[in-house]
Amino acid sequence: MTVPTWPAGPANTAPPGTTEAASRVRPILVWDAPVRVMHWLMVLSFAGAWLSAESERWRLVHITLGYTLAGLVAARLLWGLVGTRHARFTSFVRGPSAALAYLRGLASGRAPHHSGHNPAGGWAVIALLALGAATTALGWAVESDLGGEWLEETHEALATGMLIVVGLHVLGVIASSLAHRENLVRAMVTGRKLGPARDAIGRRWRGLAAAVLILVISFWAWQWQSAPVPTERGSAHVTAQDDDDDDDD
Repeated sequence: MTVPTWPAGPANTAPPGTTEAASRVRPILVWDAPVRVMHWLMVLSFAGAWLSAESERWRLVHITLGYTLAGLVAARLLWGLVGTRHARFTSFVRGPSAALAYLRGLASGRAPHHSGHNPAGGWAVIALLALGAATTALGWAVESDLGGEWLEETHEALATGMLIVVGLHVLGVIASSLAHRENLVRAMVTGRKLGPARDAIGRRWRGLAAAVLILVISFWAWQWQSAPVPTERGSAHVTAQDDDDDDDD
């Protein structure tokens, strides 16, 4: 099998003293299990909350998924500080100039390959986490009647902004996948990307990922069990009965 090669750059240049075996490009473990589980749960939560936003019938689903997204954002922020190598913000958050340089390289076909997030993708991650936190915080404020109509409109505007960033992120994933000839969507499922052996992480943290999944499912079950019983039909029946009583009087 021919091993792909990419333009040389800081992200894939072997440091002095590195053996050839350690710098050879191969499928390596990059994304730990918690990163992948949180990523796809956030995708599901945002998509479900967006689709149920305008339906009063699915209001509890919208609220539940919004709170789920908020919890996942908090968990991802924490894991970005103490998690594995490529999960940490220090490994992929770079200045705007680095992000622009990567995008220019992507447009010209000379973007350097990164084992973890590329600089532009790193900014997309930060933007999505910030918008997720702000959107869910305002959603809680709206649900708690802490503001007027302007608060609800701001909540909706932030959600729309997040949708736009999601779209740009998806386009970036497609462009990077084509440029580097690797499936980045599959990488976020399997955890494996092409890269030198020295960039691989040593632990998957499956137990922690399972704990996150169990907590989310338990929260959904608790929300379902504690949901108020619909009373519209009963209220209508009582109203009709009251009208009959009034007629008898």
